[in-house]
Amino acid sequence: MSQNKESRNDIITFLQGFLKDPGHVGYICPSSRFLERRLVKSAKIESAQCVVELGAGTGGTTKAILNSLPPDGNVLAVENMQDFIPYLQAITDSRLKIFQDDALYLGTGLEDYNLPSPDAVVSGIPFSTMGREHGINVLKNVWTALKPNGLFVAYQFRDRVSKLGNEIFGTPSVNLELLNMPPMRVYIWQKTG
Repeated sequence: MSQNKESRNDIITFLQGFLKDPGHVGYICPSSRFLERRLVKSAKIESAQCVVELGAGTGGTTKAILNSLPPDGNVLAVENMQDFIPYLQAITDSRLKIFQDDALYLGTGLEDYNLPSPDAVVSGIPFSTMGREHGINVLKNVWTALKPNGLFVAYQFRDRVSKLGNEIFGTPSVNLELLNMPPMRVYIWQKTG
């Protein structure tokens, strides 16, 4: 399959996922390569040994993470939408571990694959569509899972993750990626203390 046809299929599947369940698929199309580069740089993937991706979707950001990850690193892709799992399974890289479940259970995924505490958690899940308690619990579990000085990087259209994250992580650094549809805010927290 050509890269253009594969890209079109990703977009169609992503849009179908959004229309089917907008509460779990927060965007109408996958991340742009510009956003992917910003996420990889913000999460310091090039020096990470373990990365968790929450909301892996059709795997575009997953591939960008794998392309920058050291050869001995691992990525745990957490995705709860069954329609996206075949796209993730089509990525032929032994460093990728797929965990189909809610982001709330990322710790179980790490245990199932016997992975260490992550250096970074990258999240595209739509905090703006989930209940406050669920969002807080996901963030608490991210905090618990991260290794000391680990990074939590969330890309969002709305600022809800920032409001919730302030309660758990404190004030984030924020960047804006305009070369994405829609433009995204990238929130970066570092686990301290």
